[in-house]
Amino acid sequence: MQPISIVGPGAADLAAALAARLDGRVAVVDCERGSDSALGDGGVATGDAAAETPAVVTTEIALNADGEWTGRGTVGGLDDLLDGLAPDHDYLVAVGRSRLRVPTVVLGGDDPDAVPGSPLVSAASASEVDLDTLVSALDDAEPWITRETLVRRVEASADADRSGAIATFTGRVRARDASDDDRTTHLAFETYEGVAAERMEAISDELAARDGVFDVRMHHRTGVIEAGEDIVFVVVLAGHRREAFRTVEDGIDRLKDEVPIFKKEATEAEEFWVHRRE
Repeated sequence: MQPISIVGPGAADLAAALAARLDGRVAVVDCERGSDSALGDGGVATGDAAAETPAVVTTEIALNADGEWTGRGTVGGLDDLLDGLAPDHDYLVAVGRSRLRVPTVVLGGDDPDAVPGSPLVSAASASEVDLDTLVSALDDAEPWITRETLVRRVEASADADRSGAIATFTGRVRARDASDDDRTTHLAFETYEGVAAERMEAISDELAARDGVFDVRMHHRTGVIEAGEDIVFVVVLAGHRREAFRTVEDGIDRLKDEVPIFKKEATEAEEFWVHRRE
């Protein structure tokens, strides 16, 4: 799923116009709406909101006056929505709130660097944003991939009916190794554009060629990832658990050894490139 955040005056209008231009399943998450009166059961807009919401929008969710997400239950925040909607949607448009690693449009002349997301476009008003340029830039941005997204993909593989096992590995940001360590606040990952993805695809193909292994998927997130967040996923579809477990372990080992991804660690005391410490 490709997310985008739009913040500033006119964000809702630009979100509606953008959603109408996107091709696929689109979720619109309104983080600014002060009431849930415009949402019916299941996140379907009613009343005036229905007229304003493009017909192509698959899911609409809002934050009500009590600070609860409405339309698809109550969740912990935008992160939960990103993770929950990713497997079933092609795009998510968030109005009024951004987060790290999400492409962001900043309206109203605010400083783009003050927004937690990755600045994609900055404009004084929504009318100044060229939708063709925005859609093109969005399609080039890094998607929001989750472990569940990769599981859904292997479950759709041609040999899924021969599979008796799906094994997964999730790497996450560890806050500290020992109780007296300085706490790690975040990690920042950088890569040469396209190179890491190509190498991960090659490794996946080689592992999937093993006897009893049907599909292998990998994804490594880039940018700033905070303590407790997920970094990397390896998902294996296999005939039996032994092949699945062995391939997951080999997959993450080869990813760490062979894929050119550079890591900077930030603790409460310092910042440093990890490969220079090893």
